[in-house]
Amino acid sequence: MAEGQGAERVVFEGFQRLPLVADVYGDPAAPPVLFLHGGGQTRHAWGASAERIAAQGWRSIAVDQRGHGDSGWAPNGDYSFTAFCADCVAVVDQLGRPPVLVGASLGGMAAILAEGTSDRTVSCGLVLVDIAPKSNVDGIKRITAFMQTGRDGFTTLEEAGAAIAAYTPQRKRSFNPEGLKKVLRERDGRWFWHWDPRFIGQDRTEDVPGYLAGVLDGAMGNIHVPTLLVRGALSDVVTQQGVDQLLAKVPGSTVANIAGASHMIAGDQNDAFTDAVVEFLRDRIAPTSR
Repeated sequence: MAEGQGAERVVFEGFQRLPLVADVYGDPAAPPVLFLHGGGQTRHAWGASAERIAAQGWRSIAVDQRGHGDSGWAPNGDYSFTAFCADCVAVVDQLGRPPVLVGASLGGMAAILAEGTSDRTVSCGLVLVDIAPKSNVDGIKRITAFMQTGRDGFTTLEEAGAAIAAYTPQRKRSFNPEGLKKVLRERDGRWFWHWDPRFIGQDRTEDVPGYLAGVLDGAMGNIHVPTLLVRGALSDVVTQQGVDQLLAKVPGSTVANIAGASHMIAGDQNDAFTDAVVEFLRDRIAPTSR
C-alpha cells in the first residue's frame, strides 16, 4: 500500500506484539536506515529526508512509535523508555541486518538504550537528533507544555496550526490542512493530536529521571559504532554539557550544528539536516556496510 511517492506501508511487530506502522522507501536489498521520531510526532516527520536518503542508495524505514500515528496503543499504557527501546530492537530484528538508527529526542533516547544496553549487535551507526545525555530542564518543560495543548481537542485545524506556530516561531508560518491531518485525528467534531493521551498523561518527558542516570551513563559507555549528534543551533534542549558528555563517552562521535533550527530540526531545516545525515552515511557508514 503506497503512502506518498515511493513509499510502501509496512507493519512491524513491536515489543509485546504491538503493531508498528512504517513507511519504507528504497531497494529492499539496500543497507537499512531506521528513523525513530520524537514524542508527539509521527513517521511523517521524516518523509522528505527518508525519501531523499533512499534515493542515495539506502533503504529508509520511518516508523510510527507505540502510541503514535497509526501504530498500536499500548494496552497496559506502557510508554516507558524500556518499551520504546524494546520496540526498536524488535523492528531491527525484522530488518535482517543492523541498520543505522536515526532518532530524534525520544527516538534518540530509544536508540541510545537499544545500542548501549544490548550485549549483541543492534546497529551499525547512530544519528542522534537534538538529544544528548544532559538536557536543559526549561527546554523539556516547553516541549511538555506544547504537548499538553489541545488535550481536549481543537475546534478547527486552524486552531491546531496556531498552536504549532506558537511553538515554532523560527519557521515561516503557513497553513497546510493535509499536513495537519497527518498528526491530528477528528473525533466528535474536534481535532486531537494523533497519539495516546496516556503517553503525556504519565507526566513523562524525553528527560531521563535521576534514578535512571546510571543506566544511561552505562549505555553511553557501551556505544562503539559511528555516532553523529545533529544539534539545532537554536535548540533550548541540548546543553553544551550534554554535548561534551556525549563526545567524551562515545569514541569518535561528532557533532553537526544546524543553523536556523530549533529542537525539531528535520522540520525547521530539512535540507541542511538531510545533508548532514547523507554525509555521515557516505563517509562513515558506507565504507564498512556495503
